[in-house]
Amino acid sequence: MFTGIVQGTAELVAIEEQPNLRTHVIRMPSLAWGEGLTLGASVAHNGCCLTVTRVEGDLVSFDLMQETLRLTNLGLLQVGDKVNVERAARFGDEIGGHAMSGHIIGMAEVTSVIDTPNNRQVWYRLAPDLMKYVLTKGYIGIDGASLTIGEVGEQAFCVHLIPETMARTNLGWVKAGWQTNIELDPQTQAIVDTVERVLAARGEK
Repeated sequence: MFTGIVQGTAELVAIEEQPNLRTHVIRMPSLAWGEGLTLGASVAHNGCCLTVTRVEGDLVSFDLMQETLRLTNLGLLQVGDKVNVERAARFGDEIGGHAMSGHIIGMAEVTSVIDTPNNRQVWYRLAPDLMKYVLTKGYIGIDGASLTIGEVGEQAFCVHLIPETMARTNLGWVKAGWQTNIELDPQTQAIVDTVERVLAARGEK
C-alpha cells in the first residue's frame, strides 16, 4: 500500500530489454532513500507498484512486464528521465494523502497547464468510461501523487498544485501532451458501479 505522498524523483539510468520483459534501473537520490531496501520490496514509480529485483549501492532494478508497459507511461520513458518514487507504507506511518494500491487503471493526457503565482492548474483528458469515477473534491492518483480533484468537465478534469508538490514531483515540469498514470479511488469506483447495477436492475423490472 502507498499513501500518494511522493518522496521525490529518481533518475532512470539504464534500460535492459529482454523478450517480453524490460528492466529499469534507477538511481536513488540518496542512500537514505534506499536504506533497508531488499529484494522483493515494493516501490511505486509514477504511481505504479514495482518489485525490487536488484540493489547495488544507490542503483535499484525493477522488472516490468508487457502489461505494465502497455497500461502505464513507464513504457514511454527513456534513460535520463525521472520518475516519482514512493516506498511502500509501513504500519504506523502517517497517511498524509489517501490509501493507494499502486495499480494503474490507465493514462490521462495533459491538455493544458495554467500557471499563476504560487499555483499551477493542470487539466487532463481521461477516457469517457473512466470519467464517471472522477468527482469534484474527490481523490485521484496522478503519477503516484495523491491529489484533490478541482473542476470536472465532460471528458476532462483539473487539479491545483502548490509549490511543494511542484518541487517534489514531476508535476513541476509537466507539459501539454504528456501521458500521466491514473489511479482512481476504489471506494468511489465501488459506489458508482453499485449504483449503476441497482438502477439497471430497476430498469429491467
